[in-house]
Amino acid sequence: MDFSKLKLPKGIKMRDPYESELKYFMQNPGVSGMATEDNKVILNKFSNLSADEYQAVAINEAARILMRNPKYKPDFDLTTEQVRNLDTTTYRTAPEEDRQATIAARILSGDPSGGVPTTAQMFFVKQLREALGLEE
Repeated sequence: MDFSKLKLPKGIKMRDPYESELKYFMQNPGVSGMATEDNKVILNKFSNLSADEYQAVAINEAARILMRNPKYKPDFDLTTEQVRNLDTTTYRTAPEEDRQATIAARILSGDPSGGVPTTAQMFFVKQLREALGLEE
C-alpha cells in the first residue's frame, strides 16, 4: 500500500514508523495505526487493510492528534454499549478522556466499533470534522 496517496486533514502530517514502532507493528498487525508523541500519523504496513480502510485509520489518528489540543478535548458521556466495547480492549483501564477520544475518533472515521453515537457525541464529532477541514 502506498500511504502517500492517503489524504490527511489540514495541518496533520504522516511519517514512516521508527524502527521500534515498525517492530511493534510487525508483532501487532491488529494495530493499524497510531497518533505518535510527535503528533504525526503512522500506519502499519503489516495490517491487511484496503486503501479505504487505511484512509479511515488515518482520519481516526488525525482526530486523536487534534484532541490533544485543550480546545478539542472530548467531554461527553459514553453509552453502556460503548463502555462494554471498550472494556474488551486495551482501553479497559485507560483514563476516561482517552476512552472518550477513542469513541469520538471511531465515530468520525466511520468505525462501527464506536457504537451508536449520542446527540452530544455527534455534536462533538461535527466540531472535530470542521476543525480538521473534512467534508460531511
